Parts: sequence; C-alpha cells; structure tokens
Amino acid sequence: MELDGVVYFATESPVWGGGRAFYDPGGRGRVLARAHLVSVGQFSDIAAQEMYREPRVALDLTEALSDGRSVLGAGRYETLVCPGAMDGVPVLTFTAPWSVNETEWNAPSASYVRVLGSGLLEAGAWDVETVARYLAACPGAAGHWTAREVADLIAG
Repeated sequence: MELDGVVYFATESPVWGGGRAFYDPGGRGRVLARAHLVSVGQFSDIAAQEMYREPRVALDLTEALSDGRSVLGAGRYETLVCPGAMDGVPVLTFTAPWSVNETEWNAPSASYVRVLGSGLLEAGAWDVETVARYLAACPGAAGHWTAREVADLIAG
C-alpha cells in the first residue's frame, strides 16, 4: 500500500546498529508500506514490545481510530497513527511523537535496509529498482545509501 507522509531514519537501534525507521504522516511525500491483517491483541502485543512495555495488555485504540493519532508516551514508537483504511479495515501503525524535521537523522544499517527492502519486495507491488530508489531517498538514508547499493543489498 502507499500512504501520504514520509519515512525517515533517526535515533540508534542497539539491535540493528543504525537509525530506526519512523513514519511522519504530516511529512510531504509518499510512503511505500506493507500491511498485515492482525487482531487488536496482536497489534497491541507488537506495539508494546517496540515500546519496551509488557505485551499482555490490549491498547486502547479509540483515540487513534477517531482522531488519527494517539500519543501514549514521549519515546520512540509510542505514538499510534491511523492514516486511513484498506478495504474498510483501519490501518494502524506506531511511530515517534516527533516529526521528520524535529529530530536528527541517522543512517540505517545494511542489515536493517535489507530487511525493510525485502519486506517491501515481498508485497509484490514494486520492483527492486523502485524499492531501492525509495529507501535511498528517505531522510537519514539519503546521502548515505545510493539506490544501487540498496538494490544490491535487497536483490541478493
């Protein structure tokens, strides 16, 4: 699927060794995204893990679904966003409470770029070149990764 907004890389992931991906629905651009149909409990569990919270409590999605956004905390991935619907089902994701222009960007690691690119390719909507150009142009990756380097990472 494609969303309005921008994906950017910021902060430092101790797992991936580089910038993490964040979504700014207010940014100018187009986001290539992959949707998965999950239950409220599954979404709550995934989000809680990313927030470093106990994953046993269902999140209250009311505000995110009605207002399009719900800030649960100041940390990374503690903001829920509902950028629309797909086939009548609300699309939900989590991101940081800050926008693309309110933080310092940080380049993602090769392993993280490979995982993100491979996931987009598996969706089947885009080819290697499209995904590579897209990821290489995201703030934080731009100027660090070229489209050719990203293509080599995800094609192999």
